[in-house]
Parts: sequence; C-alpha cells; structure tokens
Amino acid sequence: MPTRPILVFDVNETLLDLNHLCPLFDEIFGDAEVMRDWFAQLILYSQTLTITGLKSDFGTLAVGVLRMTGNIRGVPVTDTHAEALRQAIATMPAHPDAADALDHLRQQGFRMVTLTNSPPSKGPSAIDRAGLAEYFQASFSVQPVGRFKPAPETYRLVADALAVPSQDLCLVACHVWDTIGMQALGGKGALVTHGVNAPLVLPDIPQPDVVASDLRALAWAIADRWDGR
Repeated sequence: MPTRPILVFDVNETLLDLNHLCPLFDEIFGDAEVMRDWFAQLILYSQTLTITGLKSDFGTLAVGVLRMTGNIRGVPVTDTHAEALRQAIATMPAHPDAADALDHLRQQGFRMVTLTNSPPSKGPSAIDRAGLAEYFQASFSVQPVGRFKPAPETYRLVADALAVPSQDLCLVACHVWDTIGMQALGGKGALVTHGVNAPLVLPDIPQPDVVASDLRALAWAIADRWDGR
C-alpha cells in the first residue's frame, strides 16, 4: 500500500449537496422527502441496468425514475419537470465545507480525482460550476465502460488511467455501496455520512478505513490516517 493513496471522490451527494433538489420535489409532489426515495430508486435501477447488461446514461435514467415515481404516486410529471430536474442536477452547489476540506488535503500532498456515474458534460461540469474543479487532477465518468458504480470496471477505469493498481486508490463517498465497491478490489474507502448514511457492519464486509460526519472532519481524518509515518 502506498503511504498516501490517490483519493477518488464520488461527486453527487458526496461533494455536491443533493438537498438542492428538494424544492423541485416539493413542487412536484408536495413533499420534499420524496427526493430521497427517488434517489434510492435511481441507484437501485442504475445497478439493475449494470447487472442485466442494459444501457442508459445516468441523466436519462434520473428522468425515467422521476416519471416512474410520479406514476407510482399518481402525480403527473411533465416535460417541464424533467428539464427542471436536469438543470437542478447540473447546478448542485458544493457542501459548505467542501473547498476547505479539499484545500487541506491538497496542502497535505494528496493527489485527487473524481469518479461519477453522470455522463461527461458538453460544457462546464457540475464540479466546475460548484467551484471545486481546481482541486482535482482529473475527472472520470463511468460512461466509457458502460456500467455504473459499484461495478469493478468503473474503478479499474480510474486505476488504468492513472497507471496504478486499485490498491493505490481510496474511494471517498457518501455511499457505503461505493466504498465497498473499491474495497472489494483491494483499495481503500473513506465514508462521509452527511447525516444520511452509515457503515454496513456485517461479517466479511470491508469497513471504511475512515468515517466522518462531514467533509472537513473527513479530510483531517484522512490526513491523520495516511500521514506518511
């Protein structure tokens, strides 16, 4: 294991605040909490497509799951709603402590990249718009491998591009299924809970190497964990 792994950051919810979408779900469904059900279903069906070998991009799937949620709840989802969702996803702001956390890790000498299920943007990416792009040496999308995280191919895509083994990577995410995906390949995992997640404690399931409630605390914990000693 290298003294300092390359940090591979998930983007949606980990670095960017998913709660930015809540007003749209409140407008459509009269209940902002529906956003959490929609996102859980989005992850479920992204993994379903990967397992079955069927194809879609994450943005198209996000809209499809929104329409499905509307059908389940008897609420019409219009094309205007669908476009509003696309725009809201593209403009999610960074968590308030994200820049401070990333700046600390950069000062400590960590190499950092991103890996997202979202397709590449034709214009400025969500990370660009959130003002975080300067902290990362590269940004990766799962689209070239045609599979969504936590498929092993998605993490190997990053390892191959950086010319390092998976063991030299640490996946930083708000989603424990994502950290497990990297750790199953021998890499490391760092989990930020943001008050909506927790480690999955089961026999023979890898636990995150670092866990914290927010990005700032996680950054300091990562620096302490891999301090070069």
